[in-house]
Amino acid sequence: MIPVIALIGRPNVGKSTLFNALTRTRDAIVADEPGLTRDRQYGVGKVGQKKFIIVDTGGLSGEQQSLDDLMARQTLLALQEADIVLFMVDARTGINSGDEVIASMVRKAGKQTTVVLNKIDGVNPEFAEADFFALGFSEMAMVAASQRKGINPLVEQVMRDFPDDVESDEEPEGPSIAIIGRPNVGKSTLINRLVGEERVVAFDQPGTTRDSIPVPFERHGKHYTLIDTAGVRRRGKVHETVEKFSVIKTLDAIEKANVVVVVVDARDGITDQDLTLLGYVLNSGRSLAIAINKWDGLEPEQREYNKTELHRRLNFVDFANQHFISALHGTGVGDLMKSIDQAYASAFKQFNTKDLTDLLEEAVFKHNPPMQNGRKPKLRYAHQGGKNPPIIIIHGSRTDSLAESYKRYLMKFYIKKLKLMGTPVRIEFKVGDNPFAGKRNKLTKRQQSKKKRMMKFVKKKK
Repeated sequence: MIPVIALIGRPNVGKSTLFNALTRTRDAIVADEPGLTRDRQYGVGKVGQKKFIIVDTGGLSGEQQSLDDLMARQTLLALQEADIVLFMVDARTGINSGDEVIASMVRKAGKQTTVVLNKIDGVNPEFAEADFFALGFSEMAMVAASQRKGINPLVEQVMRDFPDDVESDEEPEGPSIAIIGRPNVGKSTLINRLVGEERVVAFDQPGTTRDSIPVPFERHGKHYTLIDTAGVRRRGKVHETVEKFSVIKTLDAIEKANVVVVVVDARDGITDQDLTLLGYVLNSGRSLAIAINKWDGLEPEQREYNKTELHRRLNFVDFANQHFISALHGTGVGDLMKSIDQAYASAFKQFNTKDLTDLLEEAVFKHNPPMQNGRKPKLRYAHQGGKNPPIIIIHGSRTDSLAESYKRYLMKFYIKKLKLMGTPVRIEFKVGDNPFAGKRNKLTKRQQSKKKRMMKFVKKKK
């Protein structure tokens, strides 16, 4: 088993910076602002021959009591599953009452604990260490996480009792599912419902989630990775630098996912921002499912009106299943998972060239390509060019002049005939090179004589 290391401490002591340094990624958002991390963030780190799982947690400050309670619950869960605890403190500010409260929590967990003095650059290490001995822990280490100083000695110190070259089983394959939507539509609540535990902080306040949090889980023997993302508002309303980074990480999560679930607030219906997100998912080529959340709180008349509006405004993504759910109570969530499985399977389907070419001939027979500049494009054969999403490459002549409407017709035709659910189809066109382009046909002597006779005949006629 790979050891699990949990990072615990007050806000803004450098936990996320150390997390990024240990995992050699930028998965955790880092800024000079307290309270950025609120959920458990997992990563895999390796220093030399030492491999481990690192867990970043939210800082415990005592402010915003109701939200801080939820963050504290996440920290306690991280403590329970950890083999090693790195209790991070700020060497520049020294010990305070918040450190003492967290130290009491860590002692009750009874785990192997090392106090990590961060930001030691510019301070006297001996004085700083003497100050933090009051917390009652014998193991201490000093680092400057932002400059990656002292990180290798820290890992060697805390993992001295664990063997080198710990081989772990390969991560189970399965769909990666990004949960996206506007702020406060219930994305985190949906993930907690699917996982069956309070895995991410869900709070009735927009902007609770700031990072993109991957959450592995298993359902009916199948492995999945859910990605909780920050809510995306209209660009004109995004002012904070941290929120801009959150939006970037959300869009990055869409690119990396196999299936995207767009969560919509049933009380608001489909907004322009929801349509913008759907358009981005389509442009990315990701498989798609739509979850209309908080459906249980609507009156019957409002439900009928919303269904009509959904049908009208979501016509361009008619291949995606819509689910009316309540993430809080679990209504309809099981059916949503079925659609996710269907979308994932459709995105990775394999098709043979004969079937795709036969369908192309059928599509052309039912609806010929419109003529462009007096000439009609010819579509000859098709084959598969990729997966996730399925890419169909069509060979022919003058395909560069095909109308966009006809390209959409072909996409919808293939989706319907191939019985694909929840995934778009990309159509790409290839024009064959003309081997005689730019070459003059050389005539034989007999052809040249015949041409001269014909020319004389034409002149006599005139």
